[in-house]
Amino acid sequence: MSVWHFMVQNRAEVFELTLEHLWLVGISMLFAILIGIPLGILITRWPVLDKPVLGSANIIQTIPSLALFGFLLPAPWFGERADRMAILALTLYALLPLIRNTYVGIRGVDAAVVEAARGMGMTDRQLLFQVELPLALGVIIAGVRVASVISVGLATIAAAIGAGGLGEFIFRGLAMVSDAVILTGAIPAALLALLADFLLGLVEKRLQRV
Repeated sequence: MSVWHFMVQNRAEVFELTLEHLWLVGISMLFAILIGIPLGILITRWPVLDKPVLGSANIIQTIPSLALFGFLLPAPWFGERADRMAILALTLYALLPLIRNTYVGIRGVDAAVVEAARGMGMTDRQLLFQVELPLALGVIIAGVRVASVISVGLATIAAAIGAGGLGEFIFRGLAMVSDAVILTGAIPAALLALLADFLLGLVEKRLQRV
């Protein structure tokens, strides 16, 4: 059976699992942005924290995804449901590019611009929101872009713990030794990653022109 024939036959399930995949990635990216960008801002204000924060995010990246799910099983509340564990794991994996790009973007703002803003009497808060963040936004969006692509790919592993998503087809195909079933999960996941990369790339380029 060809991949296309299998996808057409199971189009309702493909659609449902694609929505599950998008939900896992979307929620985890929302949490990662709400945590990662403030942490990136924090370490620009408190440089003593940059090594611990970035080091911790780097360590998380080195943990194999299945092992991380295993570590999260005993966690209160999160370990009770597979989707919660998957969202937490995806959030943790997405933090590094968000923290790092926020930090690099703000620190990369021209020192002369910062000094001019301070000379105009801007407070640190005004400097951050009116000068540094707008100028660093392109770099921050690049971090969101990288984190989104990583999350789309890693979300396929969530099926291993029963969290759903397109990984269901991949693991089912492995059990059945069926390339068609594996590709029914892999192709839409790859297309979602390419679409996220393309759309966020357009946003990034537009911000760089401003």
